[in-house]
Amino acid sequence: MYYIAGLTSILPSSTQAVEGLVVFTAFRQFQNSLSRTRTIATVANAEAGPVRVTPTSFIGKIITPIHALSILIPPATYSLCVTFNRFAQPAWMQHMSLPDTYFIHENKVGLRVAACAATFMVLRFGARVLTHLGSQWHLIGRREKSRIVQTGPYAVVRHPLYTSALIQGLLFTLMTWSYAPLVGLGITTGASAVKVLVEEDLIMQDPAVAEEYRAYMQRVPARLVPFLW
Repeated sequence: MYYIAGLTSILPSSTQAVEGLVVFTAFRQFQNSLSRTRTIATVANAEAGPVRVTPTSFIGKIITPIHALSILIPPATYSLCVTFNRFAQPAWMQHMSLPDTYFIHENKVGLRVAACAATFMVLRFGARVLTHLGSQWHLIGRREKSRIVQTGPYAVVRHPLYTSALIQGLLFTLMTWSYAPLVGLGITTGASAVKVLVEEDLIMQDPAVAEEYRAYMQRVPARLVPFLW
């Protein structure tokens, strides 16, 4: 077993307190995402006009709802079930817990608390991404006044918002100490890969930005994960 010295005195001693912290983090994540999405959508519509080009294929039309639901359902399910179970994981959820053979209770709690803290850092990263994306935000499509965003996180990967969603999925697995979120994360990963290809196909069909995006792809080859894909 491994022991992290000093954690016992600063970490919540009650299991309910830990579950409450996870529920609070998930709620703040949802609240933050909803608030920022509403704000950025208003800005985008005002500054860049409405979305004028959207996917026409069946996959292109359904991939955004699939992607969004795969991100939202795991934390929503966890938060509702734990809250109505008096801030304790129900039995079916406990059966899906990650193994803790190599961790004493304090270390497991420490990792869960650290994952909650890291989630707020990822939310700040997401806010930075939206700041750079600005008027070009959309669910999927091209706006009337399209341009290619290449600054900030977009200088590292071409779709940093999706990278942020994948990191949040990994952190949620640690926060809940459960295998269950990995199901949603697997769907999110697959949906992100498809959504990226659909979006980039729409961009390359836009003569106003196609050449610029082609040059951007050569300069920033990573779609989601630097040096990998």
